[in-house]
Amino acid sequence: MTDLPFSDQAVAGKTAPPAEARSLRLPTQWLGVAPFFIFAIMFLILPTLYLMLGAFQNDAGEFTFNNIVGIFDPPNLANYMQCQYDSWMSWVDGNCKLPSILAAYWISIKISLASSLIGAFAGLAIAIAIVRGGLPDWIRSATLTFSGVASNFAGVPLAFAFLATLGRLGLATVILNTVFGLNIYAHGFNILSFWGLTLTYVYFQIPLMVVIIVPAIDGLKKEWGEAAATLGATMSQYWRMVVIPVIWPSFLGTVILLFANAFGAIATAYALTGSSLNIIPIVLYAQIRGDVLHNAHLGYAIAFGMIVITGLANVFYIWFRTRSERWLK
Repeated sequence: MTDLPFSDQAVAGKTAPPAEARSLRLPTQWLGVAPFFIFAIMFLILPTLYLMLGAFQNDAGEFTFNNIVGIFDPPNLANYMQCQYDSWMSWVDGNCKLPSILAAYWISIKISLASSLIGAFAGLAIAIAIVRGGLPDWIRSATLTFSGVASNFAGVPLAFAFLATLGRLGLATVILNTVFGLNIYAHGFNILSFWGLTLTYVYFQIPLMVVIIVPAIDGLKKEWGEAAATLGATMSQYWRMVVIPVIWPSFLGTVILLFANAFGAIATAYALTGSSLNIIPIVLYAQIRGDVLHNAHLGYAIAFGMIVITGLANVFYIWFRTRSERWLK
């Protein structure tokens, strides 16, 4: 090996940065995602930890389980269980009532489940039509664009839109009554009821389903259909034995995601029904900010229960999505 001249050694010494300088370089590659992590920590992680901590504290800051126990309201829950037992033994409806907070959880679960199932099946039909139905490309692009906008249309504007459409003097209500002689309110419909709020939720559940499930349907390979046809399978057999098993995990995961999406919604329900429909987000709002039912730590416990339910829903969604991605890659 030949030694470098003195001048070349000097140049090499100047251009080669020391190890200390290299180790002090700022990780600029993380700057792009820094706003996301800052936002998530400030407005998601820290508030969630604060709520979870407050759920196990009293007004003096001492550790307690009373707030969690207060959700179940043991005396009234025992009365409800006894009432149900007596009804079963006597075969007579005892008009048993759950404790108020558990009843709010139950009606929220029913609304979320109903809106997610309706939205999932309707959205799946639309997605299959625009992807595999042979429709023009502009139909697909227009539907996906509208779905991206409509899936985020909620709150006061959505509540006003449904009141103006299906309220007692709404446009659709008046047309159905004057043109077709159908008075939907005389037949039991009420926009401020269970089915009224469920129908309102379906408005943003269907487009959300379309946006999420379209990539899964796009992942169905053309070769699978050709192979099934070559082996003599009918179209119904192809869908029953190939398509449905492949998209089933994606479908179930999306249903769970729609459930979580509806379970935590409050702005639309509060603007539409006020306190006439006692769903759990409205009960939570009353406990934390209300003038009569103010009990912040009980509200934290209610929020903790909502976090557990939505957290489990998201865990199942991620699990189903991981299973579906194995086939759709």
